[in-house]
Amino acid sequence: MKLIAKLLLAAVTAACVATGASAAYPDKPIRLIVPFPAGGTVNLIGRVLAQRLSETLGQQVIVENKPGAGGTLGADLVAKSAPDGYTLLLASSSHQSIHPLIYRKLPYDASKDFVQVALFAAVPNVLVVSNKVPAKTVKDFVAYAKSGGKPLFMGSAGNGSVNQMVGELFQHKTGTSFEHVPFKGAGPAAVDLMSGQIDLMFVNLPNVLPQIQGGKMRALAVASSRRVAALPDVPTMAEAGIADLVVDSWSGVLAPAGTPRAIVDQLSLEINKIAKEKKTADGLAAQGAIPMPGTSAEYAALVRVETQRWSEVIRKANITLD
Repeated sequence: MKLIAKLLLAAVTAACVATGASAAYPDKPIRLIVPFPAGGTVNLIGRVLAQRLSETLGQQVIVENKPGAGGTLGADLVAKSAPDGYTLLLASSSHQSIHPLIYRKLPYDASKDFVQVALFAAVPNVLVVSNKVPAKTVKDFVAYAKSGGKPLFMGSAGNGSVNQMVGELFQHKTGTSFEHVPFKGAGPAAVDLMSGQIDLMFVNLPNVLPQIQGGKMRALAVASSRRVAALPDVPTMAEAGIADLVVDSWSGVLAPAGTPRAIVDQLSLEINKIAKEKKTADGLAAQGAIPMPGTSAEYAALVRVETQRWSEVIRKANITLD
């Protein structure tokens, strides 16, 4: 009888420990992988999220930059991490709605190796040109691009980036043609734009706002539904005569597939609460971004819509990458 009692006590104790461990999440620091260089838009957004999430969860959320291969290296790290809620990915629009369409082979399955946790923020894309480009408006720029002079070089944050996709969509709608020059991030591309090594970029606004305001490059239009407060004199693409060219670069949190639903739901709830706070809106506004809260289901729905949209652009531009 004593042996049975001891066994029962051990079983109850183990169950309590297991229950407690589950309920205690998180009980150690969380890694938030940003698959782009420090200083970029996604990195800035990630640090806003990490700081507040550390406060609400009671555990430090550490941002780790893992750039490379257009963001696929950092994504692969998360895809192959333990599905325990302690390694998360701050993904860009590209990871699930563009990369699977253009890369012949990814080191992970974007549709099966992740679970969408929550959307968090978005930034507008802006068309900027070198000061060596004479055009002052989109209309003049299109005419300049079609004038038959030297080819125009379009920089981007990398192959398969949303910036490249906006540029491809612009070319399709305007009948222009640019030579795409991919960089390892928007920062290096902006440096070459200021020096005149490339002619134009479609880029996340926070990456180039100081340079625009400092007169080091010229903004012609924003690819958003309304003008942005930081650039009140810069028209939207619609105002500039280019219809249906609204492209925000959004960021959301992904976890490895197999992460317990309770953890996903807990993180989703916390991230959405944070996204709706005025403090968060103010912090993001300082980076040129806006909150974009969204549940796991809303995130998944957005991926489906964006995938359909970009598949047509990619098909027409005949973009494929190894």
